[in-house]
Amino acid sequence: MKNTKEPRYLGSKSKIQNSPDNFILDTVKNPHPDEDYCVRFTAPEFTSICPITSQPDFGNFIVDYVPNKKIMESKSFKLFLFTFRNYGGFHEDCTIKVAKKIIKYISPKWIRVASYWNPRGGIPIDVVFQRGKRPKNVYVEELDIPNYSGR
Repeated sequence: MKNTKEPRYLGSKSKIQNSPDNFILDTVKNPHPDEDYCVRFTAPEFTSICPITSQPDFGNFIVDYVPNKKIMESKSFKLFLFTFRNYGGFHEDCTIKVAKKIIKYISPKWIRVASYWNPRGGIPIDVVFQRGKRPKNVYVEELDIPNYSGR
């Protein structure tokens, strides 16, 4: 096993895990802990499974956060999102689970996780989770509703 202080996924072939619950998210030391700034990750092809019908659900996730001592390593985050492909969870569950995992590993000063789900049955569902106080001196792009059918 790699040293836990080094990213475990970056630079190596990665096996896709099948559960978000046990996934270990890699972090990196914030290169500018003396500055407040916003980091945005956008995942337009998020996939999970409806826990009742087993039908696939597709969504667009936007994660904004103001780092504290650590930042999230992007390949690790991508692999974490892949673990939802066979996960049976409602939209709210998936959104909050993503947010809590990020909070657990990087303890950001502020975080917002927004998910915009493609319609099934004619109803799109949007879920927004936010925690912490956004520093006033940090620019954070406003959330735009992604362009998808059904709106």
